[in-house]
Amino acid sequence: MTTQYLLAIDQGTTSSRAIVFDHNGALIASASEEFEQIYPADGWVEHQPQVIWQTTLATCRKALINSALTTTEIAAIGITNQRETTIVWDKNTGEAIYNAIVWQDRRTAKRCQELKSNVAIADKVKTKTGLLLDPYFSASKVEWILDNVAGARDKAVAGQLCFGTVDSYLLWQLTGGKVFATDATNASRTLLFNIVENCWDDELLSLFNIPKSMLPEVKNSADNFGETDGKHFGGAIAINAMIGDQQAALVGQACFQKGMMKSTYGTGCFVMVNTGAEIINSQHQMLSTIAYRINNHTTYALEGSIFMAGATMQWLRDGLHLLTDVAESQNMAESIAGDNQVYLVPAFTGLGAPHWQPDARAAIIGLTRDSGIKEIVTAALASVAYQTQDLLIAMKKDGISTTQLRVDGGMVVNDWLLQFLADILNLVIERPKITETTALGAALLAGLQQGIFANIEQAAQSWQVQKKYTPEMTEACRSRHYQGWLKALQRVID
Repeated sequence: MTTQYLLAIDQGTTSSRAIVFDHNGALIASASEEFEQIYPADGWVEHQPQVIWQTTLATCRKALINSALTTTEIAAIGITNQRETTIVWDKNTGEAIYNAIVWQDRRTAKRCQELKSNVAIADKVKTKTGLLLDPYFSASKVEWILDNVAGARDKAVAGQLCFGTVDSYLLWQLTGGKVFATDATNASRTLLFNIVENCWDDELLSLFNIPKSMLPEVKNSADNFGETDGKHFGGAIAINAMIGDQQAALVGQACFQKGMMKSTYGTGCFVMVNTGAEIINSQHQMLSTIAYRINNHTTYALEGSIFMAGATMQWLRDGLHLLTDVAESQNMAESIAGDNQVYLVPAFTGLGAPHWQPDARAAIIGLTRDSGIKEIVTAALASVAYQTQDLLIAMKKDGISTTQLRVDGGMVVNDWLLQFLADILNLVIERPKITETTALGAALLAGLQQGIFANIEQAAQSWQVQKKYTPEMTEACRSRHYQGWLKALQRVID
């Protein structure tokens, strides 16, 4: 088989990345750029759409240069993206009418609470979307933009505005405004998409007062999304996949069998388990979502979302200046003798699953005169494991159990964290050889659509474990650590 190359766009919350893979999943070249996080008010988080686009374009160009490949040697592009982040742009100019409102943003908490207070509405939304009424998702963000940007609602009613998550916005820009589409996974995170019937839901659109003309066409995760405008890369390249970042990681981790589970530790933490053709209606605050849709066949997942993981470490580095490099955290954690009784509850933008407390705020608890930088940094790392345990306990109550967990994301290079994770969860943790699983998932789907792979299972044959972490902590020690976390968590919630 002649080597065929795939370009993955991985547009994340804090950076835009582009990676060139070969058809065996080997990483050929990459480029990334961080960009500004905008915090206009307490709980508000925004990005500049133009910066999202420009950093995406720049990293694609750099990755192609670094690969020494020509445009004609790239078989296809796959796009994966930060989900729920909401952009509204003018259909004629392509310019956004307001900053992107990021998934972490909590400005619509009051509106969601009002809707949630009507039990019939809350139940109907959950049944149709698999989601909860929370500011995390796109619908209330779109409604806010239409209600707060001068002239926006009139333009929307007149059919002059487009709403999309980041994938749709990038596709519009890449194709020169020729294609306005999303995929089923991203659509399923908007609170506007009926995951049972696989379509935009008129009743939900009415609930949030959003004109249907604003919405993109919903395609399969592996599908024909058009091709890039030749001016961007010196020639047209087929765009053959779009998928939300957590679902892309599930694909990249080869979790294609029902019951297989992965957890991604990037800006936030996202545990996702494949539930096959079954939609599990969680009774414990988990989310039902679309894992991927291929050949019009929908596979579902159960997900728990934590808002702050790597973002907590970024705060320690950039906000408190306790670190110059996040990589220093491993040595700090390893240097602490005995149990660390300091707990950091990272509710900087509220708490996600399974608590869903948008008004909760972060706290460091258990400080003594002996506490210092090492203890606080270690507490931040440990909070990731504790929050993951919160999710797995909720999933277990919903009937999901597992003996192993595949992990990926920027934080999994930290051996101390993964061993602590194995100890707290009492599970075998598997780190793959290719940790860029989010980008890899998008690339594999693009290759599938291009015909490079016969099926999704063949596409994922490149998955290999790089290291396993097995539990070493005693049950008494595990319980002591986690009970301390629960006490700290309760104080934040109270």
